[in-house]
Amino acid sequence: MATKGAKLDLNKVRNIGIIAHIDAGKTTTTERVLYYTGMIHKIGEVHEGAATTDYMEQERERGITITAAAITANWRDHQINVIDTPGHVDFTAEVQRSLRVLDGGVVVFDGVAGVEPQSETVWRQANNYSVPRICFVNKMDRVGANFQRCVDMIIERVNGNPVVIQIPYGEGPEFAGIIDLIDMKLITYEGDMGNTITEHEIPEAYREQAETRRMEMVEKVVENDDFLTEKYLMGEEVTHDELLGAMRAATIAGKIHPVLCGSALKNKGVQTMLNRVVDLLPSPLDIPDIKGMHPKTEEPVTRRADNDEPTAALVFKIITDPYVGRLAFFRVYSGVVKAGSMLVNTSKGEKERIGRIVRMFADRREDVEEVQAGDIAAILGLKETFTGDTLSDANNPIVLEKISFPEPVIELSIEPNSKADQDKMGIALRRLAEEDPTFKIEVDDKLGQTKIKGMGELHLEILVDRMFREFNVQASVGKPRVAYRETITRHARIDTTFKRQTGGSGQYARVVIEFDPLTEEERLALPPGEDWMWVDSIRGGTIPREFIKPTMNGVRDAMQGGVLAGYPVTLLKATLVDGAFHDVDSSEMAFKVAGSMCLKEGVQKAGPVLLEPTMKVEVVVPEDYTGTIVGDLSARRGIISGMEPRGGGATSVRATVPLGEMFGYATNLRNMTQGRGAFTMEFEKYAVAPNNIAEEVIKSGR
Repeated sequence: MATKGAKLDLNKVRNIGIIAHIDAGKTTTTERVLYYTGMIHKIGEVHEGAATTDYMEQERERGITITAAAITANWRDHQINVIDTPGHVDFTAEVQRSLRVLDGGVVVFDGVAGVEPQSETVWRQANNYSVPRICFVNKMDRVGANFQRCVDMIIERVNGNPVVIQIPYGEGPEFAGIIDLIDMKLITYEGDMGNTITEHEIPEAYREQAETRRMEMVEKVVENDDFLTEKYLMGEEVTHDELLGAMRAATIAGKIHPVLCGSALKNKGVQTMLNRVVDLLPSPLDIPDIKGMHPKTEEPVTRRADNDEPTAALVFKIITDPYVGRLAFFRVYSGVVKAGSMLVNTSKGEKERIGRIVRMFADRREDVEEVQAGDIAAILGLKETFTGDTLSDANNPIVLEKISFPEPVIELSIEPNSKADQDKMGIALRRLAEEDPTFKIEVDDKLGQTKIKGMGELHLEILVDRMFREFNVQASVGKPRVAYRETITRHARIDTTFKRQTGGSGQYARVVIEFDPLTEEERLALPPGEDWMWVDSIRGGTIPREFIKPTMNGVRDAMQGGVLAGYPVTLLKATLVDGAFHDVDSSEMAFKVAGSMCLKEGVQKAGPVLLEPTMKVEVVVPEDYTGTIVGDLSARRGIISGMEPRGGGATSVRATVPLGEMFGYATNLRNMTQGRGAFTMEFEKYAVAPNNIAEEVIKSGR
């Protein structure tokens, strides 16, 4: 615990996330971590609605994690800050923002299902943030569990480099323990809670397999270390400490992904996994220094994880607590954040007084005086600071890279039942949007209607449910609708002059902009969160520099409503090539209006088309139903991309399907498979909608 004056040994800190596909057992694993580290004295089960980190009513009812919960635990004299993240694709932003501040991850895989679609997504996100990770193959006690198949899928599906450091002692109902290849021991877990850990010699029936797997492990590890490679090739013994050191270095560098196994529900393997978290995952000192920029000069700035450096911290999550107000979770990258001190929110240029600082110990909070470099905690009472904002020392300001989030793909209308509800709804929606950057609110002035947008049906369902329960709002909710987009298909060059004369000085601006669809290379080169490109090709001062940015802002603002059905315009390149100004009458506002007019005309002339979101869908069903499912997905305009057998006589069907065809699919799937099918869905890309769909959307008065 970070108390005043006590220096935190950063070598003994681990900031880790538990990440995985929905239902792989992340929360069950986290619950065991809390129990074995002494943070809780009774394990709460997800299926009983009693898990410690699933503290929201909606999480307990549905048995899923919705918000990332941050907790602090101690193991082997190390402080471990753990974030249990959601697995459902609708809450992918929770994973994204957690990975942004974590140093390492434990990726949990279902021993029966292997690498599932959301496992692929979180793996990609971990790659984007260069997060070192170890893999925990869970549910080895389940019928159909297959450890080797899961390891193979890590290579095939996510292009990982798995290094097996444990193998299961039996699989399925026969699973009785773990054979550790580093220590070459069989480990068993006895007692109701698996507290009695016993080491045995490896049984004869498993010895040959264990020795072969250990040789494979050693070869894969030493190839990342020149000294050990030479030693190994000379036939010399690689010592235990040398092996562990090389494995740690290769894991932190992201070159290998050590694979462990166990069954969290049956209390087998979690303590050993915690040992390897301490042994193999990085401390804040092992990761590169954090990079940012000076808010005024935009010069690059670097900060080391050191208490003596100027303070730099990133807020990565906001929670609205009904009892204490807004909680801002933050990671300190350098310096010390002290209760009662004053810092600057460099993202917004506002001063913030640091009130109470609390550390989350599972389901209780503890006040602390200060939080040191490399640590994670929460602040109460920040006024202007939200997700992605930087808190910094006023004399040495730095802005850290913001967290980028995907755009919403689904929307629904919501209308309050009374005037009192209207006021309450406004407050509720604002609070929920502060917590969740992928939740957007839009007021349609033409219809006098409020629309809310999110990442999926479940996402919006949960948010509406919270609005009803936590904020006591009574409202009527419309049906979910697809958030379409518009784009262009050909080149257009537009010459626009905005001229207005009102007594005295008038308004004058002329801009010439060329519009083109983005090529695939240009799209991939866009910064995270951007979906269009602006190019300034003005030469010779035909437009003064101070009018370039307002022109760009005019184009950007006009892209919020397209010409076909009023949906946002995306995936275009706007190149400012020429223009003219007037010494007296030109202003920033005039160029902004000209940019806006230019965009509207440009989209009209550049072959506008409607785009619809398409989803990556995976359906897992008993083999008998495969034909029915394939036929149904094809009828929904789906393109089947693959089928493969799964454990226990099930088949996985993968397809790309337009989102508009997937509403209510959960009910249909239950009916088609007598309740035995399951599916997952995640956003893939926007694609051109067929003419009949586009005509329908445009006709519906949008």
